[in-house]
Amino acid sequence: MDTIYDVMILGGGPAGLTAGIYASRAKLKTLVLNIGAIGGQIVVTDEIANYPGVETTKGYSLARVMKKQAREFGCTIKSNINIIEYDLRSEIKAVTLDDGQIFKSRAIILTPGGRPRSLNLPGEDKFRGTGISYCATCDGDFFQDKEIMVIGGGNSALEEADSLTRIASKVTIVHQFDHFQAFEHAVKIAKANPKINFFMESEPREFVGDDNLKTVRIEHLPTGKLSEINVSGVFLFVGYLPNTEFLDGLVALNDRKEIVVDPDMKTNIPGVFAAGDCIAKKYRQVTTAVGEATVAALSAGDYLRG
Repeated sequence: MDTIYDVMILGGGPAGLTAGIYASRAKLKTLVLNIGAIGGQIVVTDEIANYPGVETTKGYSLARVMKKQAREFGCTIKSNINIIEYDLRSEIKAVTLDDGQIFKSRAIILTPGGRPRSLNLPGEDKFRGTGISYCATCDGDFFQDKEIMVIGGGNSALEEADSLTRIASKVTIVHQFDHFQAFEHAVKIAKANPKINFFMESEPREFVGDDNLKTVRIEHLPTGKLSEINVSGVFLFVGYLPNTEFLDGLVALNDRKEIVVDPDMKTNIPGVFAAGDCIAKKYRQVTTAVGEATVAALSAGDYLRG
């Protein structure tokens, strides 16, 4: 006889693991399925210093603790799987893996997260992995004592730029506006760092090199003046795209392909909830993701109790 879970969670980042913790602690038979390794974007975050009640910690360490908590409460976690078919509209939901396995549940929580946005500029694809990176934690060590560039003006850009100064000899931040979108604390730290300099109201136009990246062509937007900055590496922090392509036509998405939810994290499909960086919202922090996932898990419990 097929096992039917109470709650199936699609995604194993902070939102998915939090939903797993709350659902399994409520004695609901809970399954987390994740396409890649467990942890989501926090695994590649160097430091997290603003998670309430937790001293500054590595992102992967926080993810490991969340995973351990979920399992201790009885949550089943399966990673590195590939889902090829979804049935979200039936009373009993189901997903089919590429190896033929079918998992069923009475409710589903969608937590697929997001991924770094690309600029789609000339040279970006060519130098991806040989000078262009989207993860300071993953690739920062390759640029020991070298000059590098960070593109972006949000919290991730400024926090990772500060982190990269421990490795690089110089970090240049390029941002399209005359002000940053990051929290004031992150701005103050970056501006106080003597190894960081700034190109404001500027955008990259091309990445240039031979086998490896050597130069970034920058345009100063108010004047249109082009300049070239020699760097060994570039880190892009220009936002995220929701990992929701597989949901097109399955649940309601907005024009940015984010899942539309109500305050209880309900989607337009009965028994289907969503949380984390995949949903339509303004702020994307670990704390917002876990808060939304808490609501989603509690709402799923209410749904199951009728």
